[in-house]
Amino acid sequence: MAGMDKLTIFIGVTSAAVVLQMLILLGMYIAMRKTTSRMEALAEDVRSKALPVIDTAQSMLAVVRPKMEAIVANVETSTTAVRGQIERLDATLTDVVDRTRLQVIRADEMVTRIMDRVESTTETVQHKVTSPVRHLNGLLAGVQVGVESFFRRGNRRTEGAPQDEMFI
Repeated sequence: MAGMDKLTIFIGVTSAAVVLQMLILLGMYIAMRKTTSRMEALAEDVRSKALPVIDTAQSMLAVVRPKMEAIVANVETSTTAVRGQIERLDATLTDVVDRTRLQVIRADEMVTRIMDRVESTTETVQHKVTSPVRHLNGLLAGVQVGVESFFRRGNRRTEGAPQDEMFI
């Protein structure tokens, strides 16, 4: 009997474990059923609210996509054209700056030559005209002093002026 008692206890414990497992599985089934019903309600909400928005967005994307491709192509073409124009403008401005620089150099050389010529002309006028004029002035001054001295001398003899004043 001792062997039977152990067997009966073992069968009782096993039966209790199976019943406990059945209760746990039943609880899991009920929880899964509630979760499934909530998920189905949520899926229905998504279908009723989000799917029309997604469909609208997809149809808008289908309509807008060719326009966007055309815009991108136009922007690419415009960018290429603008880049070409900027390169031409850069070349033109570089040419203008180079020509301006050359003209400034030429103008500087011309002004330098003119200043040299003015200086040379001034020296020539001074040497060729002013120097003889000074000599002529000196000569005329000497003649004038001589003439004045001659006429004073005649006046002084009558007046009795001393002759020391004739020498300067």
